[in-house]
Amino acid sequence: MNFNISTNFNNYTLREIFQSLKLPKKDLHQLNMSKDITINHQPAKLTDKVVTGDEVYIPTPTEKSNYLPSYRYAQISYEDDDLAIVMKPKGVKTHPNDLKESNTLMNHVIYTINSDYAEPIHRLDQETVGLLIIAKNPLMKKILDRMLEENEINRIYKANVKALLPIKPQTIDKPIGKDKFHPNKRRVSNTGQRAVTHILSSKMIKEGVCQLDIKLDTGRTHQIRVHLAEIGHPVLGDPLYGDSTLRQLELNSYKIEFTHPLTQELISVSLDDE
Repeated sequence: MNFNISTNFNNYTLREIFQSLKLPKKDLHQLNMSKDITINHQPAKLTDKVVTGDEVYIPTPTEKSNYLPSYRYAQISYEDDDLAIVMKPKGVKTHPNDLKESNTLMNHVIYTINSDYAEPIHRLDQETVGLLIIAKNPLMKKILDRMLEENEINRIYKANVKALLPIKPQTIDKPIGKDKFHPNKRRVSNTGQRAVTHILSSKMIKEGVCQLDIKLDTGRTHQIRVHLAEIGHPVLGDPLYGDSTLRQLELNSYKIEFTHPLTQELISVSLDDE
């Protein structure tokens, strides 16, 4: 990882920076033993202090992802040395269930980006189109996983649902578990995992159709689809949780926004930018 020290980290030690990012202790220990760290191209240690503008190099584990290259390009919306935000097309799975598969988003990503390591931070349903975050090294994966878990990454979705009037902003806090009668479905269940969906705003886009802006605090399988069906407004085009006979799910991952953990710059990408 190569990065320049932001004003937020002025006069920190490298150890303090990675502690503030809550890197696991095992990884901190490995970095502490490393002889490959540099500050301004000079050998350095994790205990050395840095100032704004210093150029830092932190070695990362030489792990490789196991995705077969698809020889098809992924659409990259944002990319730096450590992470990327990519567009997942409708009808394409996020990742293979079998290592022999080669036509998922991650197969396209590993072919497109200049990295042997690429792993998704979250998932999108096969019929959902939109933005998805990729880590390009194992240390960034751990940092972004923790940020996602602690709601430091804003994921905004747009969903079109049936409604006669705009739907009021609300929070749906209902646990989601597997549906024992349908192996591919999920349902609201007291024994499920906590799931929190915020409806931020809504507007009527045509008669009988309301468009919702939605923010997720958790990322359960089919979460938005299950929660909207639970309040009586299933996503249009959803044959699993609604009454659609076609798989034309009107749901997209519209915007991703977070503070880059290393540079401390605001990363904000939306479908409007595409």
